[in-house]
Amino acid sequence: MLEKKYVYSLTDDKIIERIVDDENIHLNHMVLVKGTNLPEHYSNSNVYMIIVRGKMTLQLNEQEPHHYTKGDIINIPYKTKMNVHNQDEEVLEFFVVKSPNPKNYREKE
Repeated sequence: MLEKKYVYSLTDDKIIERIVDDENIHLNHMVLVKGTNLPEHYSNSNVYMIIVRGKMTLQLNEQEPHHYTKGDIINIPYKTKMNVHNQDEEVLEFFVVKSPNPKNYREKE
């Protein structure tokens, strides 16, 4: 078998799970219920957030919060302060792709 299969949880409960963490990418799956958020943090690679359900409120650095919905893919540059919230009734579900994997990230000189 050449392919490798990965699975993620199908849930309406809050979850943050690592799906892939190899030499190529770091892939997380996240589900946030109304009123929950991720801790404020800085991106440690090139980050792509792929929203598959719900509405995300995202504040980057000191800019005003923006809203993103199902089907949106957001690219966040390296070393950007991120605040991710679900302020909506619907469950928010998204995937976070970091490429290159943060453990292999090298800043450009």
